[in-house]
Amino acid sequence: MRALTWQGKRSIGYEEVPDPRIQQPTDVVIRVTSTAICGSDLHLYELLGPYLEAGDILGHETMGIVEEVGGEVGSLRPGDRVVVPFNIACGQCWMCRRGLQSQCETTQVTAKGSGAAIYGYSSLYGSVPGGQAEYLRVPFGDYSCVKVGHDLPDHRYLFLSDILPTAWQGVEYAAVPDGGTLAVFGLGPVGQLAARIGRHRGYRVIGVDPVPERRAMAERHGVEVLELDRHVPSRLRNMTGRGPDGVVDAVGMEAHGTGLLGDGPASFLQQATGLLPDRAAQKVMETAAVDRTSVLHAAIDAVRRGGTVSLSGVYSGQATPMPMLKLFDKQIQLRMGQCNVRSWTDRLLPLTEDPADPLGLDDLVTHRAPLSEGPGLYSTFQKKEDGCVKVVLTP
Repeated sequence: MRALTWQGKRSIGYEEVPDPRIQQPTDVVIRVTSTAICGSDLHLYELLGPYLEAGDILGHETMGIVEEVGGEVGSLRPGDRVVVPFNIACGQCWMCRRGLQSQCETTQVTAKGSGAAIYGYSSLYGSVPGGQAEYLRVPFGDYSCVKVGHDLPDHRYLFLSDILPTAWQGVEYAAVPDGGTLAVFGLGPVGQLAARIGRHRGYRVIGVDPVPERRAMAERHGVEVLELDRHVPSRLRNMTGRGPDGVVDAVGMEAHGTGLLGDGPASFLQQATGLLPDRAAQKVMETAAVDRTSVLHAAIDAVRRGGTVSLSGVYSGQATPMPMLKLFDKQIQLRMGQCNVRSWTDRLLPLTEDPADPLGLDDLVTHRAPLSEGPGLYSTFQKKEDGCVKVVLTP
């Protein structure tokens, strides 16, 4: 089969790789019909090379048609249409039973001290072949495949693999009271959906992003928007009186081009670490790495006293400095973590199938292309060129 593979920093290949096969009786193999490039894939493209090998298959947003099932799979048959959550979770362990599928004790990558394995996401999360490919092996198929109908286009379901439940969890964690105000930093795919979910819940939503096309997309869905600059926290306080009740940070560790202070040294260290041999780079990343935190600090500055900051953007710096005085003095709550996708599926599936499209899923994909064009679209997405918000690829 053909797949997108990591070949080096900012280098993605489109090449022939071995077909997946049933390895355990609970496995399923699907023929991929749609796969997407996620914002967190850009961390692999830019920073996390020390944990990748040339030829690793990328991708964790995937859906398709069941081709083959293992002998112990009971709920699926060839021909079923399914979407695959990015967490690889068993559904039976202590964590899964408590809705913490991202911490699944069966698939935890204990060698790296990480949570549940993730498709196509480096040795940190199990080095599992990903879904930016023609076929994908899905472990624990009965639990890890969400069966969907055949009538709606793929994008209505594809986002259930990651960005829609991630956005929903981000808003849930932000703990905005009824009729309150939510601010969303970063209007990429997760931020767009978080803002729309906030509007769906009846909140006043203010989105913040430096890219005009992304602000315009959010405005189409009733979101007030601000351009990101160093004055955003004070502007948010002025607009709301005390500051937003909750803030979703949908940016994460690679915040850049913000005009805010504090990212220069972190950016330098991130780039310098990437020049080291893999083993040395891993040691630095696991002990001394820091994130670019200008957006995180702006969120903490902006949120009202007693409010909540919810981190949906990925952070990975072990030594990232935090403004503990401000966090403590303002009595701010922090919630964060990889999304527990299956915890939200039953709540979100009716919204994806609603003919009224309450979350605007028909207005998110900006680029559709064959899988073969994926390498170039990684670059387009990272550079935020051509109005790129969401890329969907078809094998």
